[in-house]
Amino acid sequence: MHGHNLNIEHSFHDLSRLTADFHLKLNTMFSSHLVLGTAQLGLTYGVANRTGQPDQKMATSIIAEAWKCGIREFDTAQGYGISEMVLGKALSELRISSQARVISKFDPHLDHLNAMILSDSLDKSLEQLGIQNLYGIMLHREEMLSFWNQGISIILNNIVQSGRASHIGVAVYSPEKAIQALNLEGIDMVQIPTNILDRRFEDAGVYELAERKKKQLYIRSIFLQGLILMGLEEIPEKLSFAKPIIEKIDMLSRDFNLSRSEIAMGYLKAQMPNAHVMFGAETPIQVKNNTDAWQKEIPESFCRQIRMTFADETERLLNPVLWPQ
Repeated sequence: MHGHNLNIEHSFHDLSRLTADFHLKLNTMFSSHLVLGTAQLGLTYGVANRTGQPDQKMATSIIAEAWKCGIREFDTAQGYGISEMVLGKALSELRISSQARVISKFDPHLDHLNAMILSDSLDKSLEQLGIQNLYGIMLHREEMLSFWNQGISIILNNIVQSGRASHIGVAVYSPEKAIQALNLEGIDMVQIPTNILDRRFEDAGVYELAERKKKQLYIRSIFLQGLILMGLEEIPEKLSFAKPIIEKIDMLSRDFNLSRSEIAMGYLKAQMPNAHVMFGAETPIQVKNNTDAWQKEIPESFCRQIRMTFADETERLLNPVLWPQ
């Protein structure tokens, strides 16, 4: 009888392990296009940031939750304070360093035409991250594209040949530079800022071009530094010009019974199904809420409504660089 109970116990244990494995696989499938941005882990970032920069323990909890929710890609940069080091420690503590896909960006203040400087800088990043190679190495600013034919392309290609990075990319701000980057031989990934308020990249045909060129788009600023998720009463006086927009988002949220993050993420998933979508988090619960929001399907009629409601927003709203400091 005792042996019989032991067998049942083993069966339950096996079943719960299989169930956990199944849920992990399911989460990974659902979240395979999500990327966790880690600027928040290295510095105080975003207009909606309430908690400041998390400590290492909290950062590791954020990375653990992302992994549990199926996220396998992490975006960082040499210019994000201590983000690389914090991310590296978290990956090491969780024993997932060899499985995680990490994308980083060169410090924009480096001499990008000096191969030795870039090589040493990359080695330092790999050391801080505790990994053998990056999934992607990016130019942090679109202005760097002007050096593409002056030597950067050769330096970056040599880095890929050395096995220290798998893909080359660039983070841009404008549709014009996105198109330039997508048309360049040697660039595999392009990171753009876009969200429910921003029609510029759609209107310029950036998504179609990326599909045609078989290049990977990464979308950042999906919550516009958190502004899209803020309540009217939370908006600082310097951004009061954004209040009418937030009121419109609130109205859509009520009409369609969708949360703000479901609206923001659902639109991008519906309109750009092959793009990888980045978000940052200051707490593990934010990670969970965003991955849950990502799984919500939204109707095509809603996407049309978004495009009509936010047809022509000003650059003053869409570009945080232009916000009053």
